[in-house]
Amino acid sequence: MDSASVTARLGAVPASDSRELDRVCEEAAAALLRDGVEPPFDVRSADFAADPYLICADRYWRLRFLALPSIRTAADCAAWLGAHVAAAHRTEVREKWSLGYAFITKDTVESPRELAEAAEGVVGRDAPAGDIAYFATLYHAGKLRSNFAAEELHQFLDSSLLALAAGPHRRDPLFTALRSFAAFAHGAFTTEHATALLDEAWNSPRRTRHVIDICLNGIQMAAPFDGQGALLRDRAAEAVRAHPHDHMFRFRLACGQHETGDHDAALSTVDRALRLLPAIGSRGSHELLQGQYLRRRDDILAARARARLDAEHTRRLAEREAEHQRRWDLLEADLRAREERQSQAHRALQETARANAVRAVELVAVFTAAIAFAVGSLQITLNGALSLHDRLWLIAELCAGLALFALLVVGGTWLITRPRDRPDLPRPPGTR
Repeated sequence: MDSASVTARLGAVPASDSRELDRVCEEAAAALLRDGVEPPFDVRSADFAADPYLICADRYWRLRFLALPSIRTAADCAAWLGAHVAAAHRTEVREKWSLGYAFITKDTVESPRELAEAAEGVVGRDAPAGDIAYFATLYHAGKLRSNFAAEELHQFLDSSLLALAAGPHRRDPLFTALRSFAAFAHGAFTTEHATALLDEAWNSPRRTRHVIDICLNGIQMAAPFDGQGALLRDRAAEAVRAHPHDHMFRFRLACGQHETGDHDAALSTVDRALRLLPAIGSRGSHELLQGQYLRRRDDILAARARARLDAEHTRRLAEREAEHQRRWDLLEADLRAREERQSQAHRALQETARANAVRAVELVAVFTAAIAFAVGSLQITLNGALSLHDRLWLIAELCAGLALFALLVVGGTWLITRPRDRPDLPRPPGTR
């Protein structure tokens, strides 16, 4: 198939028929690869769903990378991209291709010796501002990231000849995001250092969708630290607001909600991510992501069930504790009532005993006075030497004296035995 016929066929395929578009682009890409010809057309958009030229170029380079997953292939792809993709869309296509092709060839990481040999050829190629070296750097870093080789990723980005040759691209937010991912996943760096790199990439005005994805992935893959779930949830929520139809960001948000214990919201979010997951393109990639989302959904359901059981158990314990407390309060109230009744009965008994003692003393005093009066009046009466008038006066005086004596005894007894106020003792009922 010659270049002109490929271009004409791609221009004629209807973009509205996704199945036909996919079939034609796949056949054209395979024919170009079979003929050893790179795509002869230019790409003027970043629409991976409807632009036939971009789709065909994407399929072609995908086949090239699957056939020879190396830094040299990455360099060829970067050179073609720089010559055939419009400058306005070059960054988006570069990031999607470099990281995407790295993921599908992650099982073919080149050794340090192979990498060094390939880097020498890449660095010597004519390209503006290290574009080819940067694409190759992203491709190799994407492999290391996909394999969670954090230590190797950090060393590669920090000191490899290929990464150093990227020049000003080392300050790009995607490069910083990869450094943040390595710092989070490495474990040898502090959380503060990794978070600082994350913030630098996240707050960049040149932040792209792939920068956001790598930043969120770094948070998720970090060793556990305080506030990790909340950080992932908050950043993913911001990403969803910026890209509401991105299924991956919904999935990251569900993970953050799951880790912070908001299981109902996490279930709703992961279900939304599954609905947004497109069933087009590579079926393997779709099934891989779908399986990953479904496994997380199962984890969320299990965690929600455990949380509900824990909540029910806690509620029952609280009810039992409340019932025990209620019974204890009733028992304490009953004991206090019994003690009060016993105290009142004791005070009443004391008052009765005191009153009886006083009455007894009063009775003895009166009885003594009566006996003395009887004896005294009898002696006065039997004394015949006194006149009647004198006898009566003596009897009256004796009676008054004895009455005064009885009154003094009764009054003294009352004064001695009367109740006195004690601040440390309860007062008898009816007293002031």
